[in-house]
Amino acid sequence: MTQAQNPADPAAATASHTAHSPEEALAAAAVAEADALAALTNELAELKAKNADLADQYLRAKAEAENARRRADEEIAKTRKFAVESFAESLLPVLDSFEAGLSIQEASLAQIREGSEATLKQLQSALTRHKVVAIAPAAGEKFDPHQHQAISMVPADQEPNTVVAVLQKGYLIAERVLRPALVTVAAPK
Repeated sequence: MTQAQNPADPAAATASHTAHSPEEALAAAAVAEADALAALTNELAELKAKNADLADQYLRAKAEAENARRRADEEIAKTRKFAVESFAESLLPVLDSFEAGLSIQEASLAQIREGSEATLKQLQSALTRHKVVAIAPAAGEKFDPHQHQAISMVPADQEPNTVVAVLQKGYLIAERVLRPALVTVAAPK
């Protein structure tokens, strides 16, 4: 008889009991399932915390974007306000000159003309400081529909579609047409 077949051998008895009973298998499966559930619960808690953190970051970023937009809107409003203020301030000397000229009761025609010319120079200087430039095309210059407005077409001894005369100057402000020049244009022959 071999040692494995000897019923009195304790090692043989232990080896036969290492095979799991159904209760032990169920208990082991329950422990494994509990461990897996605990791991998933931990993972869920981590994901919830991460989600809460991301939601908080999103809300902070959204609030920051709103604040930046509001600050930009306020800055634009201030810029517009102060741009108009600056323009108005540059016109005050012109107003002062007009008032001073009108306050003179016995001005000669020469004095009125001299005062008017000085006031016109002040006005032109104020406009130039704010990038307001006259559009006054020369006779014979090509008609530009972006800067000129044709009032009429007239027969002329020059190329067709060229400026014959300027009836009223136009103006640009920072290269944008404020008012087109009113012109007559040479008719096709």
